[in-house]
Amino acid sequence: MTNLLLGFMPSGSEWVIIALVILLLFGGKKIPELMRGLGKGVKNFKDGVNEAKEEINKATEDLR
Repeated sequence: MTNLLLGFMPSGSEWVIIALVILLLFGGKKIPELMRGLGKGVKNFKDGVNEAKEEINKATEDLR
């Protein structure tokens, strides 16, 4: 299953083409703003996952 998913991942040269397309679509001034928003989204997601893990651990300890 993992090999199947890795088969669809872009290689090195494809990442360069993707980056150029993004640069052309959004322009140089918008990219830092987009990356900042993406970083905040990832941080919020990680915080939510950690909070959920803590709640699950707390619930399992309460059951014991």
